[in-house]
Amino acid sequence: MENYGKLDPQSGLSSRLRDFLDRLDEVGAYARDHDADLVLFAGDAFKTRDPDPTQQREFARRIKRLAEAVPVFLLVGNHDLPNMAARATSVDIFSTLEVPNVTIGRAPDARVFQTKRGPLFLAWLPFPVRNRLLARDEHREASLEALDRALEAVVNETLADLAAQAAEQPMPRVLAGHFTVAGAVFGSERSVMTGRDLAVQRSALADPVWDYVALGHIHKHQNLTADQPGLPPVVYSGSLERIDFGEAAEPKGFCWLELARGATRWEFVPVRARPFVILEMDGRGVPDPTAALVERIAARDLAGAIVRVKVQLDEGQEAQLRRREVENALATAQIANLAGISVEVERAVRVPGLGGAAEALTPEQWLERYCAAKNKPPERAQQLLQAAQELWRDHG
Repeated sequence: MENYGKLDPQSGLSSRLRDFLDRLDEVGAYARDHDADLVLFAGDAFKTRDPDPTQQREFARRIKRLAEAVPVFLLVGNHDLPNMAARATSVDIFSTLEVPNVTIGRAPDARVFQTKRGPLFLAWLPFPVRNRLLARDEHREASLEALDRALEAVVNETLADLAAQAAEQPMPRVLAGHFTVAGAVFGSERSVMTGRDLAVQRSALADPVWDYVALGHIHKHQNLTADQPGLPPVVYSGSLERIDFGEAAEPKGFCWLELARGATRWEFVPVRARPFVILEMDGRGVPDPTAALVERIAARDLAGAIVRVKVQLDEGQEAQLRRREVENALATAQIANLAGISVEVERAVRVPGLGGAAEALTPEQWLERYCAAKNKPPERAQQLLQAAQELWRDHG
């Protein structure tokens, strides 16, 4: 995601792309420093199905460097999928070039990974797509609702089959998936989602046969079984970076697991994600709203943040907001980028034909204005007014 970014003339990269790459570097450094056995990427490497070659190059550099030290598993998300099943995904290049230590999860499957600390059973289900999982001839005339039901049945059957395979394994077992789980809390990803979404029931995942369920697709970090002891963690690690102000308050990071059959421990590890700050001020009645806003900016630590300013003003105060001074104050605060200054002006409502501010009108005048706007006949308007007056008398 390159919104709210600036172009670096030397590298040709957006500053926002740089943010995402830096976060991925944090994951790689943590994995190497803590001697990880496996890195699991739960899908959506890029925003679009046809990413920019520069983005692909920078992502590939980091995955290759990481795979030199740690085995890497890349699950295919909906943003990685092409429109046609026969076309390659945006991460297939790793398997095509047979990059050592990199495994691609393009279709539902499972295998035992031999790590330096012992075997791990990993099963996976990439983003479920109707035309990849359903027979076209059988569902050619089906409605969208019928197709959704059929897809849900296939997904549930696949998950049950993977669980049955896991039950036969004595080692730790992990399920990786890229889809929406019913009851999960969305972040800002809905604004950039591609494809028709299917909600998988939590009960299909929260099976004690698993030691951990690692999910991608939803940007907000959450554990869907946090209140259910005895069930495996069903966890969205969330995105590594914020994509917009809807995620301003969300922590960003990744999950570190210490796997053991029936006794897995895990933690959320925050990363230094770019701060998104909404700076709000009610300047109504303030003699100098610009000075007040500049003072508020100076009191905040905004270094490196992407900032959006929202100001409320009274009618007639617009000229008192000196935008250049505000922008200079933000530059002094060393913000990364200004996403805009929006001004909301509270104006007195004037009602044509009756004069005066709306707040000054009596209930009778409001009713008269309503009848005039609706072209009520004079006799009908009089009837309504009389009935209203009786109601006002009866109810004080």
